[in-house]
Amino acid sequence: MGVILLWSTILYYVPKWTVFAQAFLLLLIPLLLIPMFKMIRKSLNSSFSLKPDKYSPPRTKSPLEGIRMTGQFDKDVKVIRNAIGNQADVRFREIMIKGTKSRAVILYVEGLTDIDLIDSHILRPLMLQGVQEEQRNSFFHSKNIMKNYLTEQLMTVSELQPEPSLKKFVESVLFGKTGLIVEGMQEALIIGAAKGKSRSIEDPISEALLRGPRVGFTERLGDNTGLLRLHGQNESLVLTKFEVGNRVKKDLVLAYMRDIANPKLVEEVSSRIQKIEIDDPMESGYIEQLIEDNVLSPFQQVHNTERPDRVIAGLLEGRVAILLDGTPFALILPVTFSMLLQSPEDYYDRWLPGTFIRVLRFLAAMLALLAPALYISFISYHPGLIPTKLALSITETRQGVPFPSIIEALIMEISIEILREAGIRLPKPIGPAMGIVGGLIIGDAAVNAGIVSPFLVIVVAVTAISSFTIPVYSAGITLRILRFTGMFSAAVLGLFGVVLFFLLVCSHLVRLKSFGVPYVSPMTPYNISEWKDFIIRAPLKMMKKRPSMLKPNDSDRRN
Repeated sequence: MGVILLWSTILYYVPKWTVFAQAFLLLLIPLLLIPMFKMIRKSLNSSFSLKPDKYSPPRTKSPLEGIRMTGQFDKDVKVIRNAIGNQADVRFREIMIKGTKSRAVILYVEGLTDIDLIDSHILRPLMLQGVQEEQRNSFFHSKNIMKNYLTEQLMTVSELQPEPSLKKFVESVLFGKTGLIVEGMQEALIIGAAKGKSRSIEDPISEALLRGPRVGFTERLGDNTGLLRLHGQNESLVLTKFEVGNRVKKDLVLAYMRDIANPKLVEEVSSRIQKIEIDDPMESGYIEQLIEDNVLSPFQQVHNTERPDRVIAGLLEGRVAILLDGTPFALILPVTFSMLLQSPEDYYDRWLPGTFIRVLRFLAAMLALLAPALYISFISYHPGLIPTKLALSITETRQGVPFPSIIEALIMEISIEILREAGIRLPKPIGPAMGIVGGLIIGDAAVNAGIVSPFLVIVVAVTAISSFTIPVYSAGITLRILRFTGMFSAAVLGLFGVVLFFLLVCSHLVRLKSFGVPYVSPMTPYNISEWKDFIIRAPLKMMKKRPSMLKPNDSDRRN
């Protein structure tokens, strides 16, 4: 009898099978996810290598490959016409140089070339001034005298480059420069720079501020580098030019402060840029994806911005920036998680308002990530942890709701995401109005129809508003994606699932690096002296050192 009583007592305290099932899943999910992510990452690294495939078929060579100018005017012009083909926007303007019997042809692309430059500084000198009478006899005694006369005396342009290769000459003309071929010269002349249509400098749309410069980058690389020079008037600012793209070539500029940035960081970024193999880098997002460390991570490892002041602030900390022709978004790297929750306005206001707003932003990020998951876990698994009056109120509002908490949360969250995306894609005058009105109508209709509870509408609204406080749009997208993962974890394992999800996110962030810099620094590796510009924003007089995680050459901000 005593033995039976003993076993009954033991069995009474043994948890139910559901508890064992939850514990097994708690152990099984990480064991399955880690090898799976390792396999996917390995396959991605092997499939999407930045290096070209050695078995890829050779590219078709240009018909002008290896052909040089001969000095025979008719022959050279005929070869170029055949190579360019029937291009509607390419113009050939044949003229006779005054004072000589030499013919010349000017090539340019309509819409990309500065017509005033051609009329005032090429056609006018060649056709009206030409070669003076006292110099005409000497033109018959030297082959290079025509080239020297044109480049040193006649052509009043700042950019002028002789080019013997027909292939490079045609490429320069098609990219927007002006070309000049003169009879008898074995080198063509490339004149000026491309001058396409561009918009004026405006206030950045994606990073609006109440206080700060109303200046943003444009799509022209020359304008953007000029803005950097204007905002960062320092002789140590270095702008190194690269050319990226195999078929559509675009200029890329790497910017850094020579006496601040770590040379190893500059060398690593330059190496990754030179390894890029892509037909056309249409936007800086292509560059960002091709040079980042971890392709599978949902967190961005390169920061994008439209603001020159933000780029200069990053350069003065020891970071480097990448500017690509054709896009107003510059890239700053390396990046840390705290950078994504900081705004330039934090430094333009006094330190107390800046600190308050920054702390509020961190709290809003936590709400945007975990609020729906916590709602699901408390309602489905742990209602006893809710205060009694609040639990009764929630229970009363959920009367008649036919779906479990995860389904109603998914209905509301997906509806909000669709409304947000629709508001962005619609025309500006009706986009914001549609988002607000649509959210109110759908929420009210869903509550009246008994599909969702009013308390959930409040949770989803607070979550959506919290995600709007994140200054970097792409960082907000990351939290929105992870929010759904947290909701499914809460639906399967309750509060244990939320804790597991949060620990997995934290462990991933701890392991993640951006160009050798820990992603969550200065939280880990722990450095209390750098917390003056982390969650709080200390007075400017206290921030005398640059971030040590970047290993800058000059760590003192006062120099």
